[in-house]
Amino acid sequence: MNLVIVGTQWGDEGKGKIIDILSKEVNYIVRYQGGSNAGHTVVTNGKEYIFHLIPSGILHKDKICCIGNGVVVDPQALIKEIKDLAKAHIYIDRRLKISSLAHVILPYHKVLDQLRETRRTNKIGTTGRGIGPCYADKINRCGIRMVDLLNPGVFKEKLKDNLKEKNEIFKKVYRHVGFGFSSIYKDYLNYGKYLSKYTCNIAILLNKATQDKKDILFEGAQGTFLDIDFGSYPFVTSSSATAGGACVGTGLSPVKIDKVVGIAKAYTTRVGEGPFPTEFPPVFAKFIREKGNEFGATTGRPRRCGWFDSVMVKEAILLNSISELAIMKLDVLDGLKTIKICIAYKYKGKLFKEFPDDLEAAKSAKPVYKEMPGWERTINKVRRYQDLPLNAQRYISRLQDVLNTKISMVSVGSSREDTIFI
Repeated sequence: MNLVIVGTQWGDEGKGKIIDILSKEVNYIVRYQGGSNAGHTVVTNGKEYIFHLIPSGILHKDKICCIGNGVVVDPQALIKEIKDLAKAHIYIDRRLKISSLAHVILPYHKVLDQLRETRRTNKIGTTGRGIGPCYADKINRCGIRMVDLLNPGVFKEKLKDNLKEKNEIFKKVYRHVGFGFSSIYKDYLNYGKYLSKYTCNIAILLNKATQDKKDILFEGAQGTFLDIDFGSYPFVTSSSATAGGACVGTGLSPVKIDKVVGIAKAYTTRVGEGPFPTEFPPVFAKFIREKGNEFGATTGRPRRCGWFDSVMVKEAILLNSISELAIMKLDVLDGLKTIKICIAYKYKGKLFKEFPDDLEAAKSAKPVYKEMPGWERTINKVRRYQDLPLNAQRYISRLQDVLNTKISMVSVGSSREDTIFI
């Protein structure tokens, strides 16, 4: 079976944990979009691992993990991840595969990302890791790919052309000194040599795996509402974070995708700027943020927190053809007297049951809530659905009814073991 895991909110839903759990049942785990701005956290045997580029399934020793052509690769960050895993005695030499067609993040991408943000009146909240500028170069047909790092002549010509244009922009628009050729050329040739043993044609690899009846899990980064097309634009990422991105980001045909599983938090969070209709007031947001450890795995930035927004998640289910859901961090809601679910928005006297495309409407819309009683006791030791407090079961049941989608997993803690299968 070929399975796609996708976030249904603004990312940070807890995909890393579910990918890690489901990786046991597959042969290949494939990252299909995004870059080192992603942060997938896995806790096992008391140890915490945070992955930015390497798929979360790498902790399972017999699995092949792939970085697809839809990912933008920061070679320096990737090499650090490989070395950090080696320090933890996790060796990946025969198990990591990188698409030769994946585009490469260069130093000027990162600096340009940060400079653009400082000039904006309306900040996007970028991580400043060069993701957007790298994707822009890809679309502008001047990008440098992993395969180019393996050919010194090709890399030399592309880098010279790029620096000629980029340095003009840096100097004349941003009053920045720009970048020299030699150090970048030397460093990135060395990165290419280091990563050459991992670099291959991922599309052929995965299509052959499918022909051989192997099971593939596709790992999305970010979430549906950070998708470049369907997210709350312009406060989005620069790639296709929806399930459709799994095909263009790997080279596997849509007809070969068998199932899409969505991941949603029991409440809602987002990092950075942009509309957030169900956002908590500051004091309660701080309480939930600290209780749920809602700080970015990549940047450490505090996440904004709010009630579960079924309007968003229903749209994510539609866009991704999600057949079942995992609900994460239910335990963070322990001890609350009342829990709310947003079922619609009000804007200028009208009721909306779809997420507004218009930015002003999305910013100004007021949520319409259904309230439910909470539960008093802690649930992080519960392992069977029927052992959850009755009100916790009712909350999950209400979410399932509102979303009209099966909930098959519930997470009640950060480790692999803190998971209930329904």
